[in-house]
Amino acid sequence: MTEDLAENGLVDFSLRRAARAAGTTHKVLLYHFDGVDDLLLRAVLHLRQRRIDRGLAAATGNPALRSLADRVRALWPVLTSGESSVLDQAIGLAMFDPVRYAQLGREASAQYLPSLLSLCPPGWSEQRRLEVAHMVLATLRGFLVDWRTAADEAAVAAGFAALVRALEREESATEGA
Repeated sequence: MTEDLAENGLVDFSLRRAARAAGTTHKVLLYHFDGVDDLLLRAVLHLRQRRIDRGLAAATGNPALRSLADRVRALWPVLTSGESSVLDQAIGLAMFDPVRYAQLGREASAQYLPSLLSLCPPGWSEQRRLEVAHMVLATLRGFLVDWRTAADEAAVAAGFAALVRALEREESATEGA
């Protein structure tokens, strides 16, 4: 079912489509989930965790990636591949109908922040790590929106390069302090 969602996105998502993809009936899904919104939330959480696991593997799997900037650079291709489309659509739903889908946005931050914190240099204070992780999360989200909607890959690449330079300066300033 999550594979169907990753492949086909949120357009026309329904219990019946999810049931077909899972090889069951919508009544069985209603037994296990509190409706289509609960099913959607859990599927998105699962896809997002898969993206986070792949991103962390890319950012930490190579010992040569020592700086935060290098790790964020390694993370970016993961954010723009695979089920990226459906996860970006989920954030769009949270913005479009915050009453119904706010949890999709709140859960995104709750899922991504611990991973981003783990990429920060261990010598930084908790406060500094939290500030930088929030900045990276918000900036990457903005780049994903631009990448998805503006179709200006050069502008996104230039902005991403500026983020990487800012992270390099941040890390070198902290090392010199």
